[in-house]
Amino acid sequence: MASSSRQSLPPTHTELVDFADQFAAVAQALGLPPMPARVLGWLLVCDPPAASSQELEDALGVSRASVSAATRLLEATRLVNRRTRSGQRVHRFEIDADAFIRLADAERYRAFRKALEGGMRLRPNDRRLEELHDFYTYMEREVAVVIERYRTEKAG
Repeated sequence: MASSSRQSLPPTHTELVDFADQFAAVAQALGLPPMPARVLGWLLVCDPPAASSQELEDALGVSRASVSAATRLLEATRLVNRRTRSGQRVHRFEIDADAFIRLADAERYRAFRKALEGGMRLRPNDRRLEELHDFYTYMEREVAVVIERYRTEKAG
């Protein structure tokens, strides 16, 4: 059990990097490459809640090229946004509050379902394709309901 005095202290750099690495391990198990997973983990706990490329390099002890490749992938997946404050030349990367909700949206399940339909046309009655198609059809429908219920509860 953590002591109350520890809870009042800000986390150390080592604790923040450890979190980023632990988060990265989970994200990697779900298919995210290692460096984007570490950057995402860092952006979840850094303070302020945004970081420049240089800050990411320094915090994680990695190269400029690694950060550049990681942030490009995270931007492409809409998990991270690049922002530039008025009057500043340095851009900063941040996670939008609803980034993970968007990641789970029904559109992703719809895309898989449609791709599977192409396979089903090639291989009618293939149980593997049918099972996956049924699952993604179900998830497409249900995840929209869950996200809407979450947003309603959060707002109310």
